[in-house]
Amino acid sequence: MRRTAITALLFACAPLALSAADVDLDTMRASVEKYRDIAMAMADGYISPDNHCVSAEGEGLPADLGAMGFHYIHPALLKITGTDPKVDGESTYTDWSQPSVLIYEPQADGSMELVAVENLVFEAAWTAAATGEELVLNGRAWDHMADDPNTPGDEAHGFMPHYDQHVWLFRENPMGDLMPFNPNVSCEHAQK
Repeated sequence: MRRTAITALLFACAPLALSAADVDLDTMRASVEKYRDIAMAMADGYISPDNHCVSAEGEGLPADLGAMGFHYIHPALLKITGTDPKVDGESTYTDWSQPSVLIYEPQADGSMELVAVENLVFEAAWTAAATGEELVLNGRAWDHMADDPNTPGDEAHGFMPHYDQHVWLFRENPMGDLMPFNPNVSCEHAQK
């Protein structure tokens, strides 16, 4: 009995590891700092699948929401299974120490500046995994992205239904660090 009580007390006092629901943004920023160099990102397996700079206006939303930028995805982390008719995969990956997506803003000189990171899990894979875990980061539920059959827009940005979460680590976002779009990001210098 005494041994059980001591074990319970030790467990109660032990520090718990940070879950996907509670992540220190400074720690996250430090873990992806090397990807400010886009060559390093590409060497580590990130690719730009469609050479498309995502802006709110381009997605049929109010222009004053700003933009996201270019999304460089990591196919292995996303467990991509196909791209036709849309990108699909088996990812349930939620590790913020190496996010599955890096987001860059095009600059006037042609370079790319890392502004945010993102994790993405495919709805079907998440449902099949049945972890019971909620997709929440620092108190905010991840966005659910699925095309609306009643609109001509591409609400899921070329992907099958999924959940995603953006984190603006390298560009201040007046709407909040965890919001999808950032008014301080622009696609103005994207090559057309």
